[in-house]
Amino acid sequence: MGGRVTRVFRNFNVENRARREISKEKPTPAPRHRTARLDTVADSPEIKEEVLRKDDRFLTLLKDVYVESRDPPVRVKDGGGEHLPSKQQEKRLTKLGHLEALDIKKVSKGKISLVEALTLLNNHKLQPQIWTAEKIAAEYSLELKDVNSLLEFFIPFTVVEFPKETKKAVTSHKPKQLT
Repeated sequence: MGGRVTRVFRNFNVENRARREISKEKPTPAPRHRTARLDTVADSPEIKEEVLRKDDRFLTLLKDVYVESRDPPVRVKDGGGEHLPSKQQEKRLTKLGHLEALDIKKVSKGKISLVEALTLLNNHKLQPQIWTAEKIAAEYSLELKDVNSLLEFFIPFTVVEFPKETKKAVTSHKPKQLT
């Protein structure tokens, strides 16, 4: 109903308004600055002659320039063995268990992968006496303050399934733990 009313007002006197707009005289554009007209400057014969003229002084200076280029000496790479890792590139193998196909194989020391983070958070949640912050820091080569922050601010979700017949939470129902 509202669409019909608005359509009536929108289409009211459309032809007369369109005719009036079309018949208006178009405004003249503002005059351009004279430096903006580069095409007229480029057409002048003096400028064309100046551009095409060769300057002997510049040619002699250009002939005096001599560039000598040498390639750096080629270094032969040893085929055997890997390079020794530097302190920034020190890596460790990940501890993934049955999820190793989902994640990367090597991680820099002082960092953990996403799957490892979820695993250690869940282990700490299920067995906080065994998986303490000190043990996690030693196991995953992390700093203790980072592990404490991780355990304090990141908590894994708990999945709770309600019984199908009631659809309400039962207080005696024990939630399932993620493993």
